[in-house]
Amino acid sequence: IGYAPGQEAFDKATALAETEFNRLHKLFDQYYPYEGLNNIYALNHGAAKDPMCVPEDLFNFLAWCKKQQHQTRGKVNIALGAVLALWHNERDNAELNPDKARLPDWTALEKANAHTSIDDLILDDARQTVFYADPLLKLDVGAVAKGYATELVAKQLLNSEMSSFIINAGGNVRTGHPPLDGRSSWGIGIQDPDAAVVLPGSNDVIDVLYLSDLSLVTSGDYQRYYVVNDKRYHHLIDPDTLMPADFMRSVTIITQDSGLADLLSTAVFLMPFEEGYEFVTSLKGVEAFWILNDRSIRMTPGAQSVSYHQGYRP
Repeated sequence: IGYAPGQEAFDKATALAETEFNRLHKLFDQYYPYEGLNNIYALNHGAAKDPMCVPEDLFNFLAWCKKQQHQTRGKVNIALGAVLALWHNERDNAELNPDKARLPDWTALEKANAHTSIDDLILDDARQTVFYADPLLKLDVGAVAKGYATELVAKQLLNSEMSSFIINAGGNVRTGHPPLDGRSSWGIGIQDPDAAVVLPGSNDVIDVLYLSDLSLVTSGDYQRYYVVNDKRYHHLIDPDTLMPADFMRSVTIITQDSGLADLLSTAVFLMPFEEGYEFVTSLKGVEAFWILNDRSIRMTPGAQSVSYHQGYRP
């Protein structure tokens, strides 16, 4: 949604956003190849043989992820692909054959985990090449790519004729300047984890946070999961246990950069609440909103200050 001087400016800005999202999707795609493009898929199938030259945006993204991995207490590791692939395969199998749903083989998980060191991702700044020092290394950028791409698109829109906008990239929300209809901020609903779908006029929104020039990203246990023996297993895997974390239902991160918000929402979801709260409050310009397993809500002071249920009105 955006406010532009006219239809032509709006169409131009949204076309720009769509084109950029499509370009970045291909670049960060780990499931499909594209002719003439060294993307994540190409790296996972060839970078262990020889260093591969990649486009600048992909190289910068990988360098950023590698740096951030050490700053999230190891909770978000794009080199965890071999482990995540085993979970992904079982989730796909369960969708096709629910009566045959099963957990990944534990021995296979442990073997895969031996090939998840971010230090085996070798980046050559001068040549802009990527090399896998471990031939069994696989990257999985699902925890960060969408937010990182959203931030790149947002920066382009902020420099366009439509700098007043809000992007909803499936749980990754990036707001530009305030709406031009008199409101001071954009209202963003926080989904109730026990509601299947957010629908206008329903009770599926547990709170509303009001933001502008900020990002909001939620990680939760209620979107991608499968069921084994009546127990749900979601897609957010703790690299320390190789199992889905069960500390909370969801966590929402608020900060300016959408890529950082995406990364932190995964990291904090994989931490016990007390550790996550201490971690978030140690970071400058970062706020958080938790829904715990008993459905209680916790917030940092900055999140409370923009919460509808805490009395904020834009």
